[in-house]
Amino acid sequence: NNDSYSVLAMPTFTPQALYAVSPLIASHLGSAEAEAAEVADHLVRANLAGHDSHGVGMLPAYVRLLHDKLLVPNQTPETVLDAGALLVIDARRGYGQRMTADAVRRAITRAKEIGACVLALRNASHVGRIGTYGELAASNGCVFTAFVNVADHHDIAAPFACAEPRLGTNPFCTAIPGPDGYSLMLDMATTTIAAGKARVAFNKGVPVPDDCLIDDAGNPTNDPTGFIRDKTGSLLTFGRHKGSGMAVLCEVLAAAVGGGQRVDQPVKGGILNSMLATVIDLSKLGDPA
Repeated sequence: NNDSYSVLAMPTFTPQALYAVSPLIASHLGSAEAEAAEVADHLVRANLAGHDSHGVGMLPAYVRLLHDKLLVPNQTPETVLDAGALLVIDARRGYGQRMTADAVRRAITRAKEIGACVLALRNASHVGRIGTYGELAASNGCVFTAFVNVADHHDIAAPFACAEPRLGTNPFCTAIPGPDGYSLMLDMATTTIAAGKARVAFNKGVPVPDDCLIDDAGNPTNDPTGFIRDKTGSLLTFGRHKGSGMAVLCEVLAAAVGGGQRVDQPVKGGILNSMLATVIDLSKLGDPA
């Protein structure tokens, strides 16, 4: 669509091939078999859901994080608080996919016991596609709502009317159980596109859509090169001031309220996610149908 871009021929891989190689990579990074399988399943399912931004393309970043000692395989999470409907867990830079799935499973079990659970998960390494955890809760008959922040690296999202980044992509997700194993779910970044989608566009050699990026001077751009290669410019929030406000609330709820690392604290160059989630056993409210 633009003569300044050279679209690269992208190789195609079968899900079976990705399911075969992804756990091997995670295993070579030090993960035990169960963790490697969970990480790989999460990544491939993200690709199959149409979100290459959160799929196996994240593995090179995980290799870097491991080499920089900013990702801890086989980590044992710390239970900071276990008090009835309140559950606070510090993942201590463990693999986000396993740390988060395990924490949500605990919250589901608690919700089944007493009706609901508020889960604060702190400081997990990149947790991936939040919808995976919404699907997990919904498949167990639970309503799931999560506010997530992104910290420990340079800011990448500009608040409304700002020319410089001050936030992360700060996702929001809610999932509600439906009939026959299906769920009604909204899973989104509070930026117009996720950072990984800019990476996918850069790798393909194509522009990003309008109203997604600004350059380092605050001017609109469709070229993801500076943002991905040079770490300049910013993502824009969706819905102007509304998405910006929601991004701030995700930061406050997941980090300040939930106790995870905040975006304004010193960074080491990792990818840390914290999440404040509610899990409600739908059957406790009446007939789920």
